[in-house]
Amino acid sequence: MESVFSQVTEIDRDKVNKLIMSRLFKIAMVAACPFPYPRGTPIRIFKMAQALARRGHEVHVVTYHLGVDVKQDLFKIHRIPDVKTYRKCSPGPTFQKLLFIDLLLAIKLYNILRTYEIDLIHAHNYEGLLVSIGVRKLTKHPVIYDAHTILTSELPYYEFGLPKYIRNDIARRLDMLIPNMADYVVSVTDDIEKELTRHKQVSPSKISVIPSGVEFDQFNIKPEKNKECERKIKILIFTGNLASYQRIDLLLRAFAQVLGQRDDVRLLIISDSPFDNYEPLAEALGIRAYIDILRFDFAEIPPYIVNADVALNSRIECPGIPQKILNYMAAGKAIVSFEGSAKNLEHGNTGLIIENGNIKEFSKAIIQLLEDPELSHKLGTNAKIAASNYTWEKTAQMAEEVYEKVLKSRKRTTEE
Repeated sequence: MESVFSQVTEIDRDKVNKLIMSRLFKIAMVAACPFPYPRGTPIRIFKMAQALARRGHEVHVVTYHLGVDVKQDLFKIHRIPDVKTYRKCSPGPTFQKLLFIDLLLAIKLYNILRTYEIDLIHAHNYEGLLVSIGVRKLTKHPVIYDAHTILTSELPYYEFGLPKYIRNDIARRLDMLIPNMADYVVSVTDDIEKELTRHKQVSPSKISVIPSGVEFDQFNIKPEKNKECERKIKILIFTGNLASYQRIDLLLRAFAQVLGQRDDVRLLIISDSPFDNYEPLAEALGIRAYIDILRFDFAEIPPYIVNADVALNSRIECPGIPQKILNYMAAGKAIVSFEGSAKNLEHGNTGLIIENGNIKEFSKAIIQLLEDPELSHKLGTNAKIAASNYTWEKTAQMAEEVYEKVLKSRKRTTEE
């Protein structure tokens, strides 16, 4: 029997092909950061680009000269020229980055738009947006802004040579002004959407929530037997960068209180950031000998999370969702998190959520999970089930809907 498709006429076949092709886009993703790189923003960009490319779209990531080597051929990566004097991979602005590196990024973006007949620009974070709207004046390409966070929650943590009250004021003004310059805004969480529409910075009709996904299969690993079984060592784990907004100081103080109750615990920190700024505090608290600092590519991290006993998130303010939370959930780990960044977690069901900055309760929650394996297993199992709802495939599908909406709106405006 012939297939249904084989029975249609050649004219119908052309219509079907055009319908399919009409949903395929040429996308320039602007990554004003090291790329690829093992932390939240670059991971979201990489996985979104990968998922969109798998669905047939042509994706071009325009980015800095910095990044780790990752073998992939699904999308193209276009880098600015190598700048020998700029090697900063940690988050946060610098004058060289804003005044020179981002200018090179704008030039590179302009050339890519002209070379590949790009349909639209998908800009990630503020610097990516600022670069893109500058180029848009020349090329008229629609710009979609991917809001990973709110600037008022991060900029005050970067000294940047300015007093904190000035940094707060700059962040507030930028949050009020910049997002609305995009043709459309994509928000990682409901909290960011609410914040950007609260004072009508962005019209509710111009914003959609598209959550991040998680590589669920990478965490589908059977835990190894505890190599420290004879000593019964328990492992607490933290992954991610060590920028000041991560509140590693609170994490260390809570860990010190845990060690005050039991001496069979170690803290494993996996990060691309140096631990230097926290060495004095760790030494003063008498806990440095119980801390292991490791640096791995992301592909090597999942087994360490899976084999840990409790996963920790010490950030107290995060309008977005820390990628580490999704990773912990996918690994089926019992999680302790401060409430300000406990996105996607439900207290007592998929994790233990602690009042912001309450070090005593944070440490008590860790001890509770170490002493109650049944509770720990229950929270981890529920977290893993909840994580299955977050896939990069769904993220890509939602992005497609935004692209189509923006391009149709642009077409109508042009015709009028």
